[in-house]
Parts: sequence; structure tokens; C-alpha cells
Amino acid sequence: MALSKFLSLIFLQLLCVLCVLKLSNGQGLDVNFYEKTCPSLEYIVKDATAKFISRTPSLAPPLLRMHFHDCFVRGCDGSVLLNSTSSNQAEKAAIPNQFLRGFQVIDAVKSAVEKKCPGVVSCADIVALVARDAVALIKGPSWQVELGRRDGTVSIASEALNKLPSPFMNMTQLKASFQSVGLSVKDLVVLSGGHTIGISHCIGVNPRLFNFTGKGDTDPSLDPKYLAQLKRQCKPGDITTILQMDRSPKKFDIDYYTTVSQRRGLFQSDAALLDDTETKTYIQQHLSHAGSMSFFADFGVSMVNMGRIGVLTGKNGEIRKQCAFVN
Repeated sequence: MALSKFLSLIFLQLLCVLCVLKLSNGQGLDVNFYEKTCPSLEYIVKDATAKFISRTPSLAPPLLRMHFHDCFVRGCDGSVLLNSTSSNQAEKAAIPNQFLRGFQVIDAVKSAVEKKCPGVVSCADIVALVARDAVALIKGPSWQVELGRRDGTVSIASEALNKLPSPFMNMTQLKASFQSVGLSVKDLVVLSGGHTIGISHCIGVNPRLFNFTGKGDTDPSLDPKYLAQLKRQCKPGDITTILQMDRSPKKFDIDYYTTVSQRRGLFQSDAALLDDTETKTYIQQHLSHAGSMSFFADFGVSMVNMGRIGVLTGKNGEIRKQCAFVN
């Protein structure tokens, strides 16, 4: 009986998600935005993305992260894709974006789309679609992507440095960062779950290991055995050594929450999820009974929420011919 009720709850939740995602969001976005102007768009994007992910599945995490990094700076306008010029350092040049990969995937998808629907589909929409497809192709969740974004024409490195949530943030800072772009505390803990796939580098954790409060100390919230392991892998000043985000970095699952609950979250921002009642409760619920199905559904909803941040629609912005350059 309990199992039946739980499965019914999950079904209703997924049904509600689908209903919500079929609606436009009042900002000019709609899942059917290109229904008449480029009806084969989603097939083209998925096919082109699959060619890369089938050969290099490790591209899925950075493609997901690219969408995140795009939306938190000037909204989801494709500004993270623009190259620097002689007179301007673009977002790509900011330290948090220097480890982003997968720009060649976006360019290839854009080229494929342009052949079929020239001058119609924005790079910002392509980033959103590729992020969804890349995650789904590695057997992660999928969701309906609202479309109709237009591309921005401004990209400034200092804005990325100032506006992207940092791995060194505490819970108060994280809440402020997410609230500033209209996202909730639930979105914060759910989107943090995206750390279940991919890798990072010692640069993101070294302060916790060697100089947490500026006194040459370590972060007391770290599991002692994990701390010792990290110190063996990372030396002071090391910025390049690769670290796994959780125990199954190639699999989209709830193991990230297990890792965090064991005080083995890699970043300070990961560990901070245990410092707030709402985020800690969400983690505990999904480890005790809700499981991956509920997390997958929540992740899709939060990705849609994130995809609405600061979008340019109507006559604002442009449709870039090449994603790395303004027209």
C-alpha cells in the first residue's frame, strides 16, 4: 500500500511537471516557439549533440555547466559564448569559465541548425537544448525546454567573476546569489545536484585544505579521512589536478547527496547544503525514500526555472549568425 501511494505521488508529480512545462512562461518563451519557423529543430540539435556525446560522454557535464554559467550572468542570452576582442575581455576569460569545455559542440549544432533554418534560432536557445540533450544522452533526466530567447551582444569577464556562484560561498551567500536571479532555495539544492556528474580541480578546494580562515588551517566540516585524501591529491598552489565531484562522476544519480551527507562534498558550497534546514531536509528525504525519480523530476523543473533568468525576447537582442561573435 505504501509503495502504491509513493508511485502514485511520483506519477502525479511528473504529470504536473509536464503540464507546467507545456505553458509559456509570460516572458515570451514557449516550448513550441519554433513550431512553424524551424519544426525539426529539436531533432537536429539532439542528433548533432549525440555525435559528440557518443564519442566523448565526459562533455555532458561541462555542457550542462555552460548553460548554468550563461544564465547567471546577464541572463540566458548566450553571452558566455562570445569571444574576447582587442578592447574587451569576454566572460570566457573569467577564471570561473576558464575550465568550461564544449564550445565546439555548440558551434557544430549551430551550424547544423543554420543549414536547415538560417537566421532563426538563437545561440542562447541552442545552449539550453544542448544542455538538456547532453544530460539525457548519459541517461540523466530530460525536460521540455522553453524557447524563444534572443542573443545578447555584451559579454564582460568581470561580471562573470562577480555574479557566478562561487565554490567558496557559504549558505548565506548562496541564497543571496540564487535569490538575485529569482531562484528559490529548493532550486539551489536541486541544481547543486548537477555536481553528480563531472570533475573539478584542486583550485576549487585548496583553501579548505590549507588556509580556510587565513590562518593556515583546514575546514573543520570536512570528513577527516576525506581531508587526508584530498591533501594527498592536491598540494598548495595546485590548480590543475583533477578531482571527482562524487563517487560516480560519469553517472547522473543521487550519489552527490550521499557524498554531501557524509561531509565529503568537494566545495565549501557543497558542504553548506548541510547548514540550512530546507536544503539538508531535501538531501535526507531523497536519500531515505524519495530517490532518483523524484530528484530527476525536480531537476527538470529547476532547469526550466533557471532557463527563464533575464531572457531577451521579442525585438531585444539578436539572432547571431555565429555564436562566438555578435553580428
